[in-house]
Amino acid sequence: MSGLLEEATITCPWCWEEIVVLVDTSTGNQQYVEDCQVCCNPIEISVMCDAGTLHGVEAGRSE
Repeated sequence: MSGLLEEATITCPWCWEEIVVLVDTSTGNQQYVEDCQVCCNPIEISVMCDAGTLHGVEAGRSE
């Protein structure tokens, strides 16, 4: 089965701009770092999901 991608909107904790990230909901809960598309600072993204259902996405500063 291929990954189930879903768009999620987060707010960058550095520049406060809203950005859209793609989340693969087929892999369960995950945590990763992605650079902001606006200010290029690192964002730690925490994804809560299971069985293809997205429950929430949180964004925090990654030092």
